[in-house]
Amino acid sequence: MPQVSAAQYGKDNVRVYKVHKDEKTGVQTVVEMTVCVLLQGDIETSYTKADNSVVVATDTMKNTIYIMAKEHPVTPPELFASIVANHFIERYSHIHTTSVKVKTHRWTRMTVDGKPHPHSFMRDGNETRNVEATASRKGSIQVRSAIAGLLVLKSTGSAFHDFYRDEYTTLPDVYDRILSTEVDCGWKWDSFDNLAALKTAVPKFDEAWAAARKITLETFATESSPSVQNTLYKMCEQILTAVPNVWSIDYSLPNKHYFEIDMSWHKGLKNMGKDAEVYAPQTDPNGLIECTVTR
Repeated sequence: MPQVSAAQYGKDNVRVYKVHKDEKTGVQTVVEMTVCVLLQGDIETSYTKADNSVVVATDTMKNTIYIMAKEHPVTPPELFASIVANHFIERYSHIHTTSVKVKTHRWTRMTVDGKPHPHSFMRDGNETRNVEATASRKGSIQVRSAIAGLLVLKSTGSAFHDFYRDEYTTLPDVYDRILSTEVDCGWKWDSFDNLAALKTAVPKFDEAWAAARKITLETFATESSPSVQNTLYKMCEQILTAVPNVWSIDYSLPNKHYFEIDMSWHKGLKNMGKDAEVYAPQTDPNGLIECTVTR
């Protein structure tokens, strides 16, 4: 007899923009997000018996996100995601678990004549600050915070050699290379008993994001990297030390390859090894290094 073993549904790609206007100073602050809500619970009859009475319409979810953004703070995103997730648990008794993903896009305040402009911003990269909050009827809230799309490059200070070799290996040892990757770094917080408990931790969310980003950038830049794997692990160690309320750190680092171009065919032009100055950036195939480190 067939049965529904797992089901969830929701509203994805809900775009939200909120502005805060300080009437005293004239300074405005903006936040732009993309939100996804997914519900689980006693909804199997909507699949098996066309019973829509258990379905909270996805349009209702969209409206709820907008109303929650109007009535509550949207920063830090960990708080907003948890408020939205908790709402669906409290409002609908047949919903057992709600997952809310928030992706915050960059709007960096412009500097004009050496001063921060009160209401003008620029997007200075595709990096996003991501959060997923999951609320359950049991009362707990699980939160994963993340940095995503942070593109970095160093033109020297990276090596990769003494790796395993067999009859399939053609890659030579490299003692100095370009290293570039698009950082996806996440950290999971200790479970929060309820929304009230999470609210007491609000100052820690921005601090953790700043620490993880600083550690990632500084370690990437300053370490003479023997491999992406080892550099990644050192980043995880430092974040666990800097942020005591998280129990897990994960990284996903795809290699962005830059290959030397042999120009010796053109009048003996030297552009290999120590003479390399012109490279061909490659999109694929690429290496992908991932790791999760826990306490």
